[in-house]
Amino acid sequence: MPYAKNDKELKDRWRTYLKYSVLTKLYADQLAQEKAQEKSDTVFTPKPFDTLEYNARKSVLKTHRDYYTRLKRLERKDRLSMYINSITAVYDPHTNYFPPADKENFDIQMSGQLEGIGAQLQEKDGYIKITNIIPGGPSSLQGDLQANDLILKVKQEGEEAVNIVDWRIDDAVKIIRGKKGTKVTLTVRKPDGAEQDITITRDVVILEETYAKSLLLNDKDNVKTGYIYLPSFYADFRNPRGRFSWKDVKAEVEKLKTAGVKGIILDLRNNGGGSLDDVVKMGGLFIDEGPIVQVKEKGRKPQVLADRYAGAEWDGALVIMINEFSASASEIMAAAMQDYGRAVIVGSSSSHGKGTVQRFLNLNQTIRNKNIPDLGSIKLTIQKFYRINGDATQLKGVSSDILLPDNYMYIKTGEKEQDYPMAWDQIESASYDSKSYQVKKSVFETSNARVQSNETFKLIEENARRWEKQRESRKYPLSIAKYALQEEKQKAEGEKFEILNKLEISGFEVSNIPSDLEKIKTEESRVKINKDWIKNIAKDPYVYEALQIIEDLN
Repeated sequence: MPYAKNDKELKDRWRTYLKYSVLTKLYADQLAQEKAQEKSDTVFTPKPFDTLEYNARKSVLKTHRDYYTRLKRLERKDRLSMYINSITAVYDPHTNYFPPADKENFDIQMSGQLEGIGAQLQEKDGYIKITNIIPGGPSSLQGDLQANDLILKVKQEGEEAVNIVDWRIDDAVKIIRGKKGTKVTLTVRKPDGAEQDITITRDVVILEETYAKSLLLNDKDNVKTGYIYLPSFYADFRNPRGRFSWKDVKAEVEKLKTAGVKGIILDLRNNGGGSLDDVVKMGGLFIDEGPIVQVKEKGRKPQVLADRYAGAEWDGALVIMINEFSASASEIMAAAMQDYGRAVIVGSSSSHGKGTVQRFLNLNQTIRNKNIPDLGSIKLTIQKFYRINGDATQLKGVSSDILLPDNYMYIKTGEKEQDYPMAWDQIESASYDSKSYQVKKSVFETSNARVQSNETFKLIEENARRWEKQRESRKYPLSIAKYALQEEKQKAEGEKFEILNKLEISGFEVSNIPSDLEKIKTEESRVKINKDWIKNIAKDPYVYEALQIIEDLN
């Protein structure tokens, strides 16, 4: 949308936007009231329309007041960060300035570890609210801190308590996190209004959902296939003894081999990438030896990054799952295995298309004066990477060998939709044996035939068309009657697709590797997370098709 031409046009945009916001809230409240009235086991007094409208206006007003309150609380350093990033974004989408706190959070995300109390926080109505207790963390082991508690004060050992009501969440996190072994006392308000002092000894918090994990898929003939979920190519750059994704995947492969699997599915869907070194080493787990990727800096010859160790950890059937949000290192992995013919790549028409390499530069290291505060870091795009066949993945991504319809297939996504992306190009192919591994043509033909006749995939593609149509429609009604008609029409159109949320797939069973169950059973929250994960995999049509492809490969 272009900028408003004048104040009158700007005010009219705000008027229509706020009116539409009130309509959506009002309609949702009307529906909720109608559903409450339908319950015969409860006594319910409906609110008149005027009251519902007043409450909707009040809710929208509060939402915007909260937004502007957050804007007013921005500090000079926050505005400086935004300003710098508005400049760096013109060069490419991945060159960014990271203030110290953002760099710390990036490192936590990459390593999957931090030192603190093991609780996830949210800023809400002037309070710091506990939204989740991390399994196995200090708060979970201590037991008193619970989700929905509000933190009123924070007290360090030997110091006075600090009232943190109306604090920014970034500032609160700074004094709640701390070194392993130190103690912090939180004064919290429980949901029933009672206040309690809770002392927690800080420790290393392991973010388990960051790491690779695996399951066993048993088909109708009780043939086992291994399934590995990898959320990112994480690496602990600060600790050589920390967690590295390639080592964890190797460990999962070893467990699956011990369990007697006949094939492995590596799920890279929604994996945004990570460590370049890890993807090179991980690629080496699945080939004998040879190049994995090429990288090139401006004005220099391409450098081939290769697996130099003979022998593969897994040389059996391999399927790699991708989607539109598989990016960077995920694309390196999928591309290398595809170029060798080592794996069947299944999923969306292409991956994200991020084919550039970044490196962090600590700004303090560029200044001789050591008596200055932490200036943060710049993440610089320094190289492009190329497939071993010479093609860039930039913009184009990796095309699946077998296309599986998904809800985003007709929506424009990926690097090519970003502002100022780098162009696609080619270099010479690396020296590798493209015939080291061969997938029979019949495997692709059999799978494509299955997908074409699969009613679930037909329905998913039809739903994708519906999503595309809705996104292209840019007109929104501003009367409650017309808005209700539009919503009812969309609801009616969507009813046939509700079955996609209630899929039940027969033909395979999902279970944990027995050795993993020992750790899972140590905590109730772990048990629930694991149960939900297994349930979702068991009704995932993409995983089931990948399983059938493994059977075809064997």
